[in-house]
Amino acid sequence: MDTDRETGTTLDPRYDAAGLVTAVVTDASTGGLLMVAHMNADALAATRESGEAIFWSRSRGRLWKKGETSGNVLKVREIRVDCDQDALWVIADAAGPACHTGEKSCFYRRIADNGTLESL
Repeated sequence: MDTDRETGTTLDPRYDAAGLVTAVVTDASTGGLLMVAHMNADALAATRESGEAIFWSRSRGRLWKKGETSGNVLKVREIRVDCDQDALWVIADAAGPACHTGEKSCFYRRIADNGTLESL
């Protein structure tokens, strides 16, 4: 056990080999799961400074502010870190749909018993 990282008071994210940490985003009002993304050190710092969720986009290869084109920004209320600091929980107020498809959450489908996807 890494006592300092796991029980101490210093923020020391355990980034993966690509320099990323998983960020799970939930709705501050409902607790519902909105999306999962990734942050690098710059994204985490920018999020903390601006109060709006900024992620590392693996597909774009750059920092990406959620809602930069749609206006559906995520206003961060709180960021929590898990016990070994390799995942973040972002609790936010969503200005609109979190998903680029227009759905409130990116998790708008489930896997049916027959293996197909069903909309919720």
